[in-house]
Parts: sequence; structure tokens; C-alpha cells
Amino acid sequence: MSVKLHRQQAIARLIGQHEVGSQPQLLELLAAAAITATQATVSRDLDELGAVKVRVAGGHSVYALPEIETDRRAPFGQLRRVLGEWVADVAVSANIVVLRTPPGCAHVVASALDRSGMEGLLGTVAGDDTLLCVAADGTPGDELADQLRALAGLDGADSDRG
Repeated sequence: MSVKLHRQQAIARLIGQHEVGSQPQLLELLAAAAITATQATVSRDLDELGAVKVRVAGGHSVYALPEIETDRRAPFGQLRRVLGEWVADVAVSANIVVLRTPPGCAHVVASALDRSGMEGLLGTVAGDDTLLCVAADGTPGDELADQLRALAGLDGADSDRG
């Protein structure tokens, strides 16, 4: 795994676990996780992850990863990049496809898939490191799994377990 990918995964996880109000605070949390980075690098990472500042109870602002915007479509290239960087395994059972990601990253993949408008994908449900993709009526789960494997660059992997 690349240093950048590892750092971005850590940032996504830390934002989900802590109320991170500033880049210096995020740098401290990263340092506590034995990840060194500059503020400029963290700023670029936050931008690439789509992190935004939101106001929380008490009136202060914290970083958050964006919620799913159903009216905004993710470009195909972005979907391929997200799946290629973050999906480690694809398994299928009937009309459910299970994707495995590093800890704290499933929601990023789910958001990209939900915004993709991918034909045959009804929707996703994300946990911490696992997400379920539900195939729409008329789309076999195996077919959806094959599409997702191809996008993730896992074409030759024997990942079916269900």
C-alpha cells in the first residue's frame, strides 16, 4: 500500500473517530498513529477525500467526509480510482456483493459507488471496513461482482466465497 493511501485511510478513520477541528490537530492525531506529514500534504489529502468543515453541537466546526449526494454523479474515472485504491476483496452471494476495504474506508467506497449511477447497482450499506452492494432486479450478483472486480483491478483474483 502506498504511503499516500495509508495516510488518507488514516485521515478518514481519524475524522470518523474524533472531532477534528483543525489541520494541526489532525497532524497531532496522525503523529500519534506514527504517521508523519506536513500541513500542506494533509490539506491536499483533505481536499482529495472531499472533507468539509461542518458545525456541530456547541457551535464549533469539525472536519467531516461528505454525505451521499444523490443528485451529484461521480465521474467514472474517479470511481475506478477509488475502487482501485481502496477495495481489497470482492465476494458475492446471490444478489449481494461484499467489498472489503482497509479499516475506516468503506464509507468512501460506498459514497463513490452510490454517486456513480452504476447500472445494476441498487445501493450500498457501509460499515467500517466492509460494504454490501445490492444488485438490482435483473442483474445477477455475479455480474455486478465482476464489474466491481474489474473496476478495482482485481480481475484475476479468486474472491468468491459465497
